[in-house]
Amino acid sequence: MPRSSERGAVAVEFAILAPLLIMLLLGIMEFGRAYNVQVSLSNAAREGVRVMAISNDQTAAKTAAKSAAVSLNPQLADTNFTFSPTSCTSGAQMSVTIKYTLSTLTGIAGPFPMQGVGVMVCGG
Repeated sequence: MPRSSERGAVAVEFAILAPLLIMLLLGIMEFGRAYNVQVSLSNAAREGVRVMAISNDQTAAKTAAKSAAVSLNPQLADTNFTFSPTSCTSGAQMSVTIKYTLSTLTGIAGPFPMQGVGVMVCGG
């Protein structure tokens, strides 16, 4: 049986540790979400540059990239894409950059600017 002088010690210890544990949990959630968005952006950029290198059609490349990143909320817009150079000539290197701003679930930090880049040789 605990002594009366130690009564409430567990509640005090919990009150001290609970915020730290909650912050750790929220940090893990935010990091996991950011990692998922980064993987989605990289995959979308790879799909976009692949279509651009084959067909030399920016509209089709944007559509393919948007289809590869359906998990993003909000979805990708046409303004998120940058093609360098603007058209694909055989043997040249094409780069597609997708810029995205990730808002956080908790609102503690952020928003975070993120980007995915895909590079491929045209006509190859």
